[in-house]
Amino acid sequence: MTAAILYAVQQRARSEIVAWGLAGLCVLALGLMLLGPLVAILSQAFIDPATQQWGWQSIAISLAVPGMWQSTLNSVQLALMTTLIVLPLAYLYAAALCRTAMPGKGLMRMLALLPLLAPSLLPGIALVYLFGNQGILKAWFPNGSIYGFWGIVLAQVFYTFPHALMILLTALRVADARLYEAASVLGAGKIRQWLTVTLPSVRYGLLSAAVVVFTLVVIDFGAAKVIGGQFNVLALEAYKQVIGQQNFSRGAVIGVLLLVPALLSFVLDHLAQRKQQAMLGARAQPLVVQRQPLRDGIALLFCTLVSGALLAILGVAVAAAFIKLWPYQMQFSLNHFNFDDVDGGGWVAFYNSLKMSFATAVFGTMLVFVGAWLSEKVAAAQPWRQALHLLAMLPMAVPGLVLGLGYVFFFNHPSNPLHGVYGTLAILVLCSIAHFYTTAHLTAVTALKQLDREFEAVAASLKVPFWLTAWRVTLPVCLPAVLDIARYFFVGTMTTVSAVVFIYTPDTMLASVSVLNMDDAGDTAAAAAMASLIVASSALACALFAVLSWLLQRNSQRWRS
Repeated sequence: MTAAILYAVQQRARSEIVAWGLAGLCVLALGLMLLGPLVAILSQAFIDPATQQWGWQSIAISLAVPGMWQSTLNSVQLALMTTLIVLPLAYLYAAALCRTAMPGKGLMRMLALLPLLAPSLLPGIALVYLFGNQGILKAWFPNGSIYGFWGIVLAQVFYTFPHALMILLTALRVADARLYEAASVLGAGKIRQWLTVTLPSVRYGLLSAAVVVFTLVVIDFGAAKVIGGQFNVLALEAYKQVIGQQNFSRGAVIGVLLLVPALLSFVLDHLAQRKQQAMLGARAQPLVVQRQPLRDGIALLFCTLVSGALLAILGVAVAAAFIKLWPYQMQFSLNHFNFDDVDGGGWVAFYNSLKMSFATAVFGTMLVFVGAWLSEKVAAAQPWRQALHLLAMLPMAVPGLVLGLGYVFFFNHPSNPLHGVYGTLAILVLCSIAHFYTTAHLTAVTALKQLDREFEAVAASLKVPFWLTAWRVTLPVCLPAVLDIARYFFVGTMTTVSAVVFIYTPDTMLASVSVLNMDDAGDTAAAAAMASLIVASSALACALFAVLSWLLQRNSQRWRS
């Protein structure tokens, strides 16, 4: 009996050591993927390239460059205007989906989320075909030119609309019917009910949506690169300094400037979250939407117009890929898909993107789920919990452009033992995992928190190893969330430009970057064709993940019913 007890104690000690070590490895991996590049770019920004001395001299010189403050002001104006347009549109669209009984909700939701499958350059290309110098609707656009401030705004509205919509759908989906009944009994009209009941319950969602839209616009350079004309923005200036002039020091300074609005937005969102109170108690009654033909008809008309505009922009880019010469020769043609004949990396770029996205989905999902599981469910890993959570939340406040530039300084340094990773597909995978880590981590944590801790307690009492419990119980229960994380990684990696534009090589050219290069070389139709392939492959991946989820849930999720 004593030997059996001793053996059990030894086995438990070994399990705790393994769990502690795994958590430490996760922290080390995230530190190399996030902290290393960030420290590298910060140090580069504060080093004077002439004297190699630490100080503010490099930043002062960069800020004194003509046009730098104007680019910063342009970025802020652009972000504010886009936010002011997107927020009301996204709120009304979400309210139509959640608070009316209009028909076709599933279709309208799917159409509104289609821009998530496209790179940020696609709306700029489509708007050029519609309102550019050779656009078929050139005369419709005010002032006769799409190139500049309003062109970028329209492209950013298309790009950021689904991000705001997803947040507001979550905010509006939950409501307590008792509050609306009480307001009606007290004689409050619809406007009064919205001001006193609806608005307080969704104000955090509205603020979060505004923060997300503002940050996305400030850190994106794709739309400004395609359709900006002479209107320069901060993110585009960083791209010009690094790619065009090889001025890495000034690029690092601009990267630090791009960190400021992202960090402020993150802090503001965090403070608002702390003040947010639960609006749905245990005794709450779900709000049942009643049919009102006039309201439902107006909601359907509004959603049709908005989704139609989004679909039109996407459709124009796809159509241009199959037209011989827009707008003069509108015959069907596949010539624009001969990517090997234009400047952009050829078909190899598309295959590289598929390989990178697949690797990111596999290894990113494994790292995210293991890290979240260790921090939430394994007691021996609790000493690492705060460090894991802090590192997991860090990417939310770091723009992809800044992260990618940090990878250049960190992994390309000769004294770094990981220097061999630079210039390979592996560094693109690491950067993509780091870039999209926060959302994936929050998804995994949300799924794991739904499981009772008694599973682990019972398994420990039965002397079942913690990894066996995770394999037999935790993973099957969390399978839908795991598939959602993998899909998110795949689609995000296929469409991203900012995170990888500084670290690809001619051998690791990617589809999203080739769109940028082909448009820059004047091969706009070929760029539209490659962007269309990205949309098609992302949509196909979503469909495959949906089928896989349905098949696996038939076998492993029957308990849910």
